[in-house]
Amino acid sequence: MTPPKIETPRGSIIITPGGKAELRWNLNFRGKWQGRFSKAQKWLDNEVLADCEPFVPMRTGMLIKSGILGTVPGEGVVAYIAPYARKQYFTPRKIGSVTGPLRGPFWFERCKALRAKHWEDGVRKLAGGGSE
Repeated sequence: MTPPKIETPRGSIIITPGGKAELRWNLNFRGKWQGRFSKAQKWLDNEVLADCEPFVPMRTGMLIKSGILGTVPGEGVVAYIAPYARKQYFTPRKIGSVTGPLRGPFWFERCKALRAKHWEDGVRKLAGGGSE
């Protein structure tokens, strides 16, 4: 019977002849994969901002621009930093009530419902998911 082995791109866990679990890191992982992950995260952050724009309430454009200013692409956090962003996001109101048919509260959730598959496919493609 072959001892169990768990493998991922980051490394593997094997059972040694002495019966102990040993973690073996893939020393090439960081160089090979880290760049892909960073590129994919940066793409996703930018894509979320762009795709959410038609959903964000807009009078002057300040709320939309606060998302651009509050987000560092690649860090994995899209943040709308206008002082009133939280209230605009969570206060129920009629969709399309603020200068556009899609604009209104819960803009990320509504955008995600339409764009999640596109985001997943893009990240998978850039990060190399399924190809190696």
